[in-house]
Amino acid sequence: MSASRAAHPNPLPASGAGGPSGAGDGRRASLELGLIGNCTFNALVDRAANIVWCCMPRPDGDPVLHALLGQAAENGVTGRFGLELEDLAETRQRYIANTAILETELIDRAGNVARVTDFAPRFTDRGRTFRPLLLVRRIVPISGRPTFRLRLDPGFDYGARRPEITRGSHHVRYFHAGQAVRLTTDMPIAYVIGETPHLLDRPINLLFGVDETVDRNIGDLAHEFEERTGDYWRRFARALAVPLEWQDAVIRAAITLKLCTYEETGAIMAAVTTSIPEAPDTERTWDYRYCWLRDAFFVVRALNGLSEVATMENYLRYLSNVVHQAEPTRHLQPVYGIGLEAALPERRLTSLRGYRGFGPVRVGNQAYEHQQHDVYGHAVLAATQAFFDHRLLRPAGVEDFRRMEWLGERALELHDQVDAGIWEFRTRAAPHTSSAIMCWAACDRLAKIARHLGLDDRMRAWGEHAQRIRKVVLERAWSDKRGAFVASFGGHDMDASVLLMSEVGLLAADDERWRRTLAAVRQELKSGGHLFRYVAADDFGAPTMAFTACTFWYVDALARAGEHDEARELFDDLVSQRNHLGLLSEDIDPRSGELWGNFPQTYSMVGVINGAIRLSRRWESVL
Repeated sequence: MSASRAAHPNPLPASGAGGPSGAGDGRRASLELGLIGNCTFNALVDRAANIVWCCMPRPDGDPVLHALLGQAAENGVTGRFGLELEDLAETRQRYIANTAILETELIDRAGNVARVTDFAPRFTDRGRTFRPLLLVRRIVPISGRPTFRLRLDPGFDYGARRPEITRGSHHVRYFHAGQAVRLTTDMPIAYVIGETPHLLDRPINLLFGVDETVDRNIGDLAHEFEERTGDYWRRFARALAVPLEWQDAVIRAAITLKLCTYEETGAIMAAVTTSIPEAPDTERTWDYRYCWLRDAFFVVRALNGLSEVATMENYLRYLSNVVHQAEPTRHLQPVYGIGLEAALPERRLTSLRGYRGFGPVRVGNQAYEHQQHDVYGHAVLAATQAFFDHRLLRPAGVEDFRRMEWLGERALELHDQVDAGIWEFRTRAAPHTSSAIMCWAACDRLAKIARHLGLDDRMRAWGEHAQRIRKVVLERAWSDKRGAFVASFGGHDMDASVLLMSEVGLLAADDERWRRTLAAVRQELKSGGHLFRYVAADDFGAPTMAFTACTFWYVDALARAGEHDEARELFDDLVSQRNHLGLLSEDIDPRSGELWGNFPQTYSMVGVINGAIRLSRRWESVL
C-alpha cells in the first residue's frame, strides 16, 4: 500500500453495482460521477469505474467518450471505457485525500475485489507544469481472483463516426479522418480487441490519450505518474488557507474549480459537460464548456479567498486578451471560447440521444450573441485584486487601469438599458437589476483603484458615476407593490440575483430595504432548503428545479443579516446534498434532492467555499 492511500482515513462510500452511468441509451445515467483531469482536459468516471465523458484534444472538443449522453443513435457506439468485473455486486469509490486521483473498488458476488485508480498526470517537471493529454488507469487485484474484461468503445464527431482500429505489440489505435486516440497497456492486446474476460492475477496499467508512442516500461511510468501527481495535488491543498470547519468540502471544491480551468490560455469553464438537462423532459440543455466572464469572476474570487491566486493570475492573462479584442467595438460578450473564440454558434446534434434520452444535445452557445450588461462589472471585479495584492508576480498598475476604463464607460452607458440579463433570456429583454448592480460595481471599483494609484481626478470621476448609477438602481429597481427590490426596473417579479446587491457593496446588509428584499425572496423563491432563481415563467415555462448557486447566495445573505443559525442549517444541508464524492451540478430537485444540470458546476462549487469561509468558526477559537 502506497503512502498516499495509507494516509486516507475514511472508508470508501459503497453502492450497489447497478449499471454504468452512461450505459445503453443513457436512461440509467446519473451524476454520481467523479471528475479527473489536469487543466488540459477532463474525464468523468461513474461509480462502477466506467469513464463516461472525455473530450479531446480540448475540454470543449469532441467527446471521444460520450456515454453520459447515451450511445450513438445510428452506429451503436457506446462511447464508454469500462473495466468490468464479472458478477459485480458492489462498488466503493473515493478520492485519495487532497488529490484529484480517484479510486474505485469493484467487488463481485464471491467477495473478490479489484481496485481501479484513475487520474490525469499533473506535476512540475524541469521547471514547467507537465499536463499531457493522457489518462492513466491502474487496476490491481486486492482480494481473491477477480475476473474482468476491458470494454473501450470510443467514437468521433459526437458519436457519429465509428473509428477504425489497428493494433501494435502494446497498443491499440482508434482513428477516423485525421483524429486518433491510443490505448497503451501491459495487458494482452488480444484481450483488449476481443473484450475477453480473464483473471486479474497481476496489476494492469492503461494509458489512454493522444496518438503518441510510450517509450518506457508502462507499469513504471504509471506508478511514477501517480506518485508525482498525488504529490502535486497534496502540495496544492496544503497551500490553501482553509477555514476551520468544512475543510474537506472546501479542499474538494478548490481542486474541482482548478480542474475546470484550461491552463494553456487561463480560461475557466462553467462546467465540463454539455446538454445535461436542467430538469427531465425539458429542452433546457446547454453547452457549458466555455468561459463565462461572470462565472469566472466568482471562481477567481472564491479561490482568492483561500489564498490561491495563481488561478487569478492566469485568468487575467485570458481576460486581458478578451478586453483587448473587444475594445475596438466596445462590446464585451458574456461568454467566449476557452481559446478566445468569439463566435460559438449553437447547433443541435442528432448523433447522440441525450442524458437519459432527454435531448437535444447542443454544441455551442447562443449566449455569445447576447447583450448582458453585467459582464462589464464582472470583468472589472475580476481584475481588482491585482491592483492591491503585493504577492502577485505581475501586479497591475496605471497602464492596466487605463486599458480598463472603457469597461466602466460602457457600464455607465448601459446600466439602465435592456439586456438578456444574468439568466440569459432568449426571447425577451428588460433593464435588469442585476445588470445595473454590476454596472455600478464596475464604476465603484474603478474609483477605488484610481484612489489606490493616486489618480485623484479619475477617482472623483468614477465615484460620481458610481453614485449616479446607485441612485438609479435604488429608485427604479424598488417595487412598492412588492416592498422589495425586484428583477427589473419597473417590474414586480422577484429574482434571487438581487441578493448580490449587498454582496458587492451597493447596499449595506442592515439597510431596511435590503432586509425587506431578503424577506420577500424567502417568501416567494424558497422551497424547503432550496432557492429558485425566479418562479415566473420564462422561455421554456415555469422552472421546476432549484438553482444551487442561488441557495448559496441566500445562505450568504442570511449570514450578512445576522441570521447565522438558519444560514448554518441551510449550508449543512447543501453540503450533504453533494454527490458521494463531494461534487455539485447546476440544479437540485427540491423534492428528491437529485442533481440536474451541467456538471460539475463551478457556480455551485464556489458556493461551498464562500459559505464555509463566511460561516466557519475562526481558527483562533481552537488555537
